[in-house]
Amino acid sequence: MIRYLLLDLDDTVYSESFGLEREVLARINEYAMRFTGLGGEAFLEARKRRMPDFGTTLEWLMADYGFADSEDYFAFVHPEGEEKPLGPDPELAAALDAVALPKAIFTNSPREHAERVLARLGVADRFDAIYDIRFNGLHGKPHADAVARVCAACGVEPAEALFVDDSPQYVRGFIDLGGIGVLRDEAGRHGDSRLRRVRSLTELPALLAALAKEAS
Repeated sequence: MIRYLLLDLDDTVYSESFGLEREVLARINEYAMRFTGLGGEAFLEARKRRMPDFGTTLEWLMADYGFADSEDYFAFVHPEGEEKPLGPDPELAAALDAVALPKAIFTNSPREHAERVLARLGVADRFDAIYDIRFNGLHGKPHADAVARVCAACGVEPAEALFVDDSPQYVRGFIDLGGIGVLRDEAGRHGDSRLRRVRSLTELPALLAALAKEAS
């Protein structure tokens, strides 16, 4: 029985068409190249080789390069005002209101970024909590300890939570711990993922009804 709804933040609670996540990735790469001293092809090659072992670029920098100033990283990657392209989303609000479950955000971003995004969308009051990367000791999704910690804070086992994310890696990490994971695949890029998918969070009420039917 599903008792809790956990949602990723970026490109999950809002559409990827706004381009916010692309801008975030560009700032991440700029910061990481400056810190590592790697440029162009050398940086891209190192990132491609090492990132499969980590959930975030921050973890990679800490593990391979001894990086320690996470607050400077967060301030650069998530500057105030980055959320301005977003606006109130009545359809999202209605979909969340139609789901009679407690809800929380589970993100690898810092809390202040999540708070600004949710406020801009007009849905901050729909969530009981935000579990950010600091909550998880800078080791977030898809790590098993991060999933376990967040579920424990919500008072549920992973099998009692529905988790929606736009990253197949993070969804699989949740499923591997016995959780119920769904991929937000807005553009239909992951048809070969073998994951349950939705295009939009407006599909949440129908999805939960289908899951309940399957479980009965």
